[in-house]
Amino acid sequence: MSDSPFIYMKEHSKTVLWNDSADPKEIKDALTWGIVGATCNPVIALTALKADKEYWVARIKEFAKANPQTTDDQIGWAMVKELSSNAAKLFEPEFEKQNGRNGRLSIQTDPRNFRDANLLASQAVEFSKIAKNMIVKIPVTSEAIAAFEEATYQGVSINATVSFSVAQTVAVAEAVERGLKRREAEGLDISQMGPVCTIMVGRVDDWVKVSAEKAGAVIDPGIMEWAGVAVFRNAHKVYEQRGYRTRLLSAAFRNHMHWSGILGGDSVISPPYSWQVKINKSGIIPNLNSVEEPIENRILEPMLEKLPEFRKMYDVDGLKAEEFTNFGATQRTLRGFLQSVNDLESFVRDVTVPNPDK
Repeated sequence: MSDSPFIYMKEHSKTVLWNDSADPKEIKDALTWGIVGATCNPVIALTALKADKEYWVARIKEFAKANPQTTDDQIGWAMVKELSSNAAKLFEPEFEKQNGRNGRLSIQTDPRNFRDANLLASQAVEFSKIAKNMIVKIPVTSEAIAAFEEATYQGVSINATVSFSVAQTVAVAEAVERGLKRREAEGLDISQMGPVCTIMVGRVDDWVKVSAEKAGAVIDPGIMEWAGVAVFRNAHKVYEQRGYRTRLLSAAFRNHMHWSGILGGDSVISPPYSWQVKINKSGIIPNLNSVEEPIENRILEPMLEKLPEFRKMYDVDGLKAEEFTNFGATQRTLRGFLQSVNDLESFVRDVTVPNPDK
């Protein structure tokens, strides 16, 4: 086997590797072991800005001086766009090589718009024009489903995020199919479009553990480490059966099974850079067809029987579309993304209006 498990994966599997970061330094390193794209969100973007603080503080000052009419919030988003544009350039060769299926940088729409499909769709179109190889994240809330269809129809390659359930992945895939069919009916090109639907597998695990604690359910903690893998494998089976043109993407890592446990499908795995480094050092020889393996009954049955919240995520009809926004895992993640927008504005404000007491 190659020294890197990821190089081995690239050579022998149709599952591809993206990097869960827009930090150019991390991307350049990860390119050496085979990443073909990258994902980003408000939390990750702010982390990347802080990682190269000297450069971005200077850019904020320069931008603020040249654009005195802009608010700190607008400056922050301008920096996110610039960060994303810079990162996207690193993937242009892969984008051309794979005709748009990979080689993309994912940028997220403003999470404050999660209740407004029209705003999400229009911002997705705007963000898609930052670079030719941009893919745009929209959260899978009840209100946003229409945005996936409209943005797809407008020619945007979308990445569905804030997604934890098979039901959400199906709603996204169906919306994307409607958008693609509208384009096809009008003779519009779809040859370079590469939509994906993220399952935040680690956050599935998190919510299972929180719900178990709330319910007072006693379950082997090792079993609950399989929750995200189980949801992903079930969604993959549904996607295969129905022939959706959207690919699934695994993100929000908590253990190596969020990579090694879901290999083999025409899908994307996007670990944070730190997890990629750990996995590369692990020497793990992965099962290259693990996504097709059934989850053992000793693992699946206790969660289905004792944890209604897991069943909601696992069953294809476990959640109704009108329940997406108010689902616990959705609310937890949205709150984190909304806070990160506030943190981004605060980061900018500390540059534009320094605290004299420090």
